[in-house]
Amino acid sequence: MATAAPTKSSSTSTKRSAAAKAEARDDDGRFKASSGGATPRRKAAGSQSSGTTVALVAGAAGLAVGLAANVARKFAVQAPTLLAGEWDEALKAEHDLTLKVFDALEATTEANTTKRATLLMNLKHMLAKHALEEENVIYPALREVGEIEAADELNRDHGYVKQYLYELSEMPKDSPLWIGKLRKFRTDIEQHMREEETDLFPKLKGLVSDEKSKELTSLMNKEGLKLA
Repeated sequence: MATAAPTKSSSTSTKRSAAAKAEARDDDGRFKASSGGATPRRKAAGSQSSGTTVALVAGAAGLAVGLAANVARKFAVQAPTLLAGEWDEALKAEHDLTLKVFDALEATTEANTTKRATLLMNLKHMLAKHALEEENVIYPALREVGEIEAADELNRDHGYVKQYLYELSEMPKDSPLWIGKLRKFRTDIEQHMREEETDLFPKLKGLVSDEKSKELTSLMNKEGLKLA
C-alpha cells in the first residue's frame, strides 16, 4: 500500500518539534527564558510610565514656581502702596509716583520716541491699577456716605484719563503736538488728584469709623494686586 503524503498539519507539527528540540534547556530539562519575550516589553512600558510621571511632576513643579514668582512680583509692585499707610495716604503716594512719570515724560524730546512709548506704557499700567482701587472701593464708599454726585464726577474724570492715554498712544511720539497733549493731560489729572487729596478723601475719612477705614485699606490693596 502506498504511504500517504504528510499533511500540512503534520509537516507543521514536525517543524515545531524540531524547533522546540533546538531551543536551549537548563539542567532540569526546562526551556530557558527567551531574551526577546514579553518581560522586556513590560519593562519598557514601566520605564515609559515612570518617565511620564517624572515629566508630570517636573511640569507641576515648574507651574508652582511660576505661580509663586508671579505672586511675588505682584506684591513687589503693590508694596509701595501697602507700605504707605491707610488708604488715603496710599492713594496720595500713588499720585506722587504718577507725577514723577509725568516729569520723566516731559523731559523727553521728539527724538526720544522709544523712551516716550516705554514711559507711557508704564503710566497706563499705574493709572489702570490706581483707577481700579478707587472705582471699586473708594468711590462706592463715598456714595455710601452721601457724596454720590462727587463720586460720579470723579468716575467721569477717569473716563477722560483713558481718553488722554488713548490719544497719546495713537499719536506719533515724534509729533510736535505730542508734548502739548501730555501737558494738558497733566493739568487735568493734577486737578483731579488735588480735589481728592484736599477735599473728598478727608471728608470720607472723617465720616467712617477707624474700623471701616482699615477695611477700605485692605479692600483697596486687594484690588490693586489684581492689576499689579
